[in-house]
Amino acid sequence: MDDDLRPGLAADLDATFEALVRGHQDRLFSLALRFLGDAGDAEEVVQDAFVRAYRAIGRYDARRIAELELRPWLSAIVLNLCRSRYRTRTRTRMALVAGGLDDQRLPAPAAQTPHESATRRESAERWASLVGGLPVLYRAAVVLRHVDGLSYQEMSQVLGRPEGTVKAQVHRGVALLRAAIEADQRQESIA
Repeated sequence: MDDDLRPGLAADLDATFEALVRGHQDRLFSLALRFLGDAGDAEEVVQDAFVRAYRAIGRYDARRIAELELRPWLSAIVLNLCRSRYRTRTRTRMALVAGGLDDQRLPAPAAQTPHESATRRESAERWASLVGGLPVLYRAAVVLRHVDGLSYQEMSQVLGRPEGTVKAQVHRGVALLRAAIEADQRQESIA
């Protein structure tokens, strides 16, 4: 998809930019939501990211646009804006709330009983809370890899870190998640 967009962005930014937005908005919203935990904040970050991307592409020459890897570039813009927004918050930890959000990556089963629906929502909220409890450094790596599906090479570009460092951060983040899940399960068994 991005290969088809780059020539259009270079030739006629205004006519092609809408296709860029449509092609990436859901993915970027999901990324921002998983990082920030608030749908309103995520929406604002994504809108701001597209404004910044539009302005930047407008200043680029055709050669630079042709070489631009849109997916990691847009992810980097969103992630940087998320970090800025996160730093301005007074809270030190966030509780991510998945309830009421329509995650298009998780198709709903055709026939769901109220119990199944409640169980699914509770599970999504638990996972979101666990991811939200990760330190920012590891949360970014885990979300980019396991939610956004970026390769380690793309993540290296987005985070501005060597690929080995990124792999270590994903590994450490997953290990912290695993430990949190085990602690959560131990707590449940006690209760």
